[in-house]
Amino acid sequence: MKTVADILRNKGSTVFSVHPESSVLEALNLMSEKGIGAVLVMEENRVVGILSERDYARKVVLLEKSSYSTEVRAIMTHGVITVPSTQTNEYCMALMTEKRLRHLPVIDHGELKGMISIGDLVKDIISDQQSIIDQLQQYIRGG
Repeated sequence: MKTVADILRNKGSTVFSVHPESSVLEALNLMSEKGIGAVLVMEENRVVGILSERDYARKVVLLEKSSYSTEVRAIMTHGVITVPSTQTNEYCMALMTEKRLRHLPVIDHGELKGMISIGDLVKDIISDQQSIIDQLQQYIRGG
């Protein structure tokens, strides 16, 4: 059974983050520049929150706040759900579906190891399924 560590090995462990006192605009610029949908909010090497495009849409745009003057801490999601790198991909997919999450930070023994997205999991599942299809086609052909 594949684990989160397998995804991080292929994807890499780079994580983009902002400080709680950063402006929402700074966080949005980072997300745009890196082509990502969420950033971790870090304070003294600890994950204290996560800021996603969804947070921005619901807590800034709809409430008519300013991206320039609003701090990340005011709109970030607190109580971030994390997983260890030993967790299975199937578990993560079920967790993300149940909790309606798109991003999961990976933390081992208090140390941030990376972050996976629902897209990473879907890509991994598709890759596994293609491999099985290829093997079955080879078996049917007798090769």
